[in-house]
Amino acid sequence: MQGRILKGIAGFYYVKTADSAQVYECKARGIFRKRQSKPLVGDFVEIEVIDEEKAKGNITELLPRTNELVRPAVANVDQAMVIFALKRPDPVLTLLDTYLVRMRMAGIKTVLVFNKVDLVSEEEADSYKKIYENADCEIIFTSSKADIGLDKVKEALKGKVTTVAGPSGAGKSTLINTLCGKEVMETGDVSEKIGRGKQTTRHTELVAIDEDSYIMDTPGFSSLDLPDMEKEELEKFYPEFDKYRDLCYFSRCSHIHEPKCAVLNALNQNDINSKRYDTYLYLYQDLASRRKY
Repeated sequence: MQGRILKGIAGFYYVKTADSAQVYECKARGIFRKRQSKPLVGDFVEIEVIDEEKAKGNITELLPRTNELVRPAVANVDQAMVIFALKRPDPVLTLLDTYLVRMRMAGIKTVLVFNKVDLVSEEEADSYKKIYENADCEIIFTSSKADIGLDKVKEALKGKVTTVAGPSGAGKSTLINTLCGKEVMETGDVSEKIGRGKQTTRHTELVAIDEDSYIMDTPGFSSLDLPDMEKEELEKFYPEFDKYRDLCYFSRCSHIHEPKCAVLNALNQNDINSKRYDTYLYLYQDLASRRKY
């Protein structure tokens, strides 16, 4: 019998079968540990039923994945929607850009949602649009409280399986609950003292928002690192550099200090946003500082 993993908690996987609405509580066989593989939410699997009455079974095989992510740990998604608040808490651009790099590495389209737009001026919101307008992602400004941008989010989600993630306190659970018209996710408050949100989602779960649209709600993150990679690889995941890199004098240009660098020239001409370039520098230096043993 085949199905899809809707959620995984403490070694149990909840699999909805393809030919019915039944959800089976399953354990993964030991063969996966031997293969050093682990089922992920979103995986298509084969199961054997061991107790039909109690809806219990075992996962016997993982079917081929179209894609997978490590953080959030999900598989077979059509796109990612990353949600950051514009205020309370303020967006941390290095964290945001780390997420965008991860998605581009995985070849997954990203929809970037700036939430709580009602808390900032039009000029401030526009400044974030300018930072990311050439970052190869759709940008949507939203506010659940002021009913701004919700139709655009619904349209972006329509007919797709979307992993939804963002830092704690960004308002993603409130936003998704508003879209669904019911509380499907637990919400939390932002600490007045430190301006950070309380993490409310503790596991990843595939949730239907209409008959052909699904989201994977994932735990919020306050930090996120780039995967192990050579620092020279980073520039490939900044789409703003795409039309300039082949014009650089050096074929392996880092776009930091080399002469006749077309990226630096574009930066000086304001054709590349300086804040995006600053996060590139920060992440490049972080990769350079890692010690390999």
